[in-house]
Amino acid sequence: MEGFDAATAVRPPAPSRTAASVATHPSADAAAREAALARRRRIAGIAFAAAGAILFSGKAIIVKLGFRFGADAITLLALRMLVAFPLFLLMGWWAARRATRPLTAGERWRIVGLGFFGYYLASFLDFAGLAYISATLERLILYLTPTLVLLIGWAAFGRRPRRAQWIALLVSYLGVALAFGHDLQGGDRGIALGAALVFGSAMAYALYLVGSGEMVGKVGAVRLTAYASSVASVLCIGQFLLLRPLSALVLPHEVYWLSLVNGTLCTVAPVLMVMLGIARIGSGLAAQIGMLGPVSTIVLSMLVLGEPMGPWQVAGTLLVLGGVLLVSRAPATRR
Repeated sequence: MEGFDAATAVRPPAPSRTAASVATHPSADAAAREAALARRRRIAGIAFAAAGAILFSGKAIIVKLGFRFGADAITLLALRMLVAFPLFLLMGWWAARRATRPLTAGERWRIVGLGFFGYYLASFLDFAGLAYISATLERLILYLTPTLVLLIGWAAFGRRPRRAQWIALLVSYLGVALAFGHDLQGGDRGIALGAALVFGSAMAYALYLVGSGEMVGKVGAVRLTAYASSVASVLCIGQFLLLRPLSALVLPHEVYWLSLVNGTLCTVAPVLMVMLGIARIGSGLAAQIGMLGPVSTIVLSMLVLGEPMGPWQVAGTLLVLGGVLLVSRAPATRR
């Protein structure tokens, strides 16, 4: 005991575990909290992007059901935008309050043009085409939009695609050709017209995406989307008033319930969800998660609409998804 006491008498006291913890734990705890927050943010972003893609795909199912109750494309489009219009105005008001500056006259006119191409013309051609083709084929054609953006960038700005992207383009269009051939076997001549209308819709939206690139940085994504969608709402409602009598609104109550769902859950809600997803995980990953759209359309068209699904459509879907994924991931080069 005496030797033990002598040894401890000259040995310096060891630092306590509590003191060491105080010195090291604050930074470790902060890092752990940041990592946990990043994980939650990523999970939330993935969930927002996935839900937005699935809800967007439900639009085609809603429109096909509306046709079965006797409504036409112009009426269904007007009802959809009539429901969505107040919500877009509310989004625009909220975004304007947070904006650092008002819009210039040139920006206002560009937003009108973007609203015409991206949300009015693209929506009208899409709704019109759905009267002739299946919801699955419609979704696959619309998913060619990234390939059209690539081609427009090459033609207008000299961003020449790489060899891998050319291969991806061929794969994507081969997939659509397979799905188109499957539907064409039914002998309905309107399929070609419907496919052309939906392809025109994809082209109109591709023009919107190309034209909105610079505007997003200047105006802001929320404000641009809200304003352009509001312009489209006015055009869609005005088109109905010009081309249809008010008696065309005498429709089964199911059409109005479907339009309520279409304007909220399949229009405004996915717009917000996709933007929230992009803010958390970036546009690249959000675009890849958006591949759920065609898959969910296929499932919904089989379960809700009873549309057949053959092996050619499955093969076409896989080719389109694979091609679009390659196009979206590979950068383009300048000539």
